[in-house]
Amino acid sequence: MDTIVAQATAPGRAGVAVIRISGPDAKPALQHLAGRVPEARRATLMQLRGSAGLLDTALVLVFEVGASFTGEDVVELQTHGSVAVTRAVLSELTTRPGLRLAEPGEFTRRALENDQLDLAQVEGLADLIEAETEAQRQLAQATFTGALGARVEEWRSLLIRAAALLEAMIDFADEEVPEDTTTEVLGLIDTLVSQFESEALGVDAAERIREGFEVAIVGAPNVGKSTLLNRLAGREAAITSEVAGTTRDVIEVRMDIGGLAVTLLDTAGLRETEDRVEAIGVERAKARAASADLRIFLGPPMGLSPSAQDILAHPKSDMSQPSGEALGLSGLTGDGIDELLSRVKAVLSERLPTQTTATHERHRAALQSASDALRASRIEVEAGPERAEIAAEELRTALRRIESLTGRIGVEDLLGEIFSSFCIGK
Repeated sequence: MDTIVAQATAPGRAGVAVIRISGPDAKPALQHLAGRVPEARRATLMQLRGSAGLLDTALVLVFEVGASFTGEDVVELQTHGSVAVTRAVLSELTTRPGLRLAEPGEFTRRALENDQLDLAQVEGLADLIEAETEAQRQLAQATFTGALGARVEEWRSLLIRAAALLEAMIDFADEEVPEDTTTEVLGLIDTLVSQFESEALGVDAAERIREGFEVAIVGAPNVGKSTLLNRLAGREAAITSEVAGTTRDVIEVRMDIGGLAVTLLDTAGLRETEDRVEAIGVERAKARAASADLRIFLGPPMGLSPSAQDILAHPKSDMSQPSGEALGLSGLTGDGIDELLSRVKAVLSERLPTQTTATHERHRAALQSASDALRASRIEVEAGPERAEIAAEELRTALRRIESLTGRIGVEDLLGEIFSSFCIGK
């Protein structure tokens, strides 16, 4: 296998840059640059030299086979974060035979191939790299640290137990099968189906954390929707004007609200209009408001039906006092903004997953397929011992679906898509 090298930190000027080398020639490459290989996992300050002389003084770390991220010999060079320094070091390394620049995600792919990570952990690592909010970080960390892999092992042991009981029924088909054997198999199947379906239900919430919630600001023209959006965004994201109908399209602003990724939608004012362009904007506003996770109504609902969790607000509270339960808001003065953000966070937090470990649509599909196979197996078990072979085959199908979650089988077609999202140094 080739030895690969890449800058693991973001390109550009910085205090420190990390250059990672992985593969059988990692130590010889360090020997070439520094003249010796220090003790493993002990940070050592060393001078790096190339054909043109001194390249830099770097902090060097060596990780041996089985004790590194990739599972191979790995050398990490912490150089000064100069573009010229990193370019010179990489150029010196890649001129050596057997060393080449890494492809996107190749370090992580080697970690998968060397059993340092399973496929679910790889997905968790990708999510962790992309995480922008605290909720996204927590979700990604749970996957990356092996929460789903641990669940899969639990499910796998229960499936193997059920399969072993069915195999006993097949082996002793001519004899009377103890009733408690059938009861145990059915109990295991029911337990697993319940757990699979519970996990699958949590995927929607996990997807929402990763992709972000949508919150639509809805109301009649000129009630202060754009002013409110600008106040929440902390910048002039939308044009504000006294002219009704200024906003024609949906304006989106992404922000972090209480650790949750939220996209705020400023929509066109809801009213009857003969202006064809404005009418298109009104229809888009209604459609986006209907599909949003939460709506903030400034003033009357204007023909829409608020849900119990939607927020009803009295706009421009700096000019008139709210009545009833409506929350007084003013995008101009900031009145009620903190209360609004608290309510938004509270409503969206109720939709977060509690204990789910399945976080991707791929996970849901595998769990649902496994659940379907178990239901089919249950029917065959109830049909009697003569159907035990068919029941056992359905159990094996469920086992294959579950094992695909962590990459034990059938994942080659997924790898290219997953690793394409990784940076070169990861």
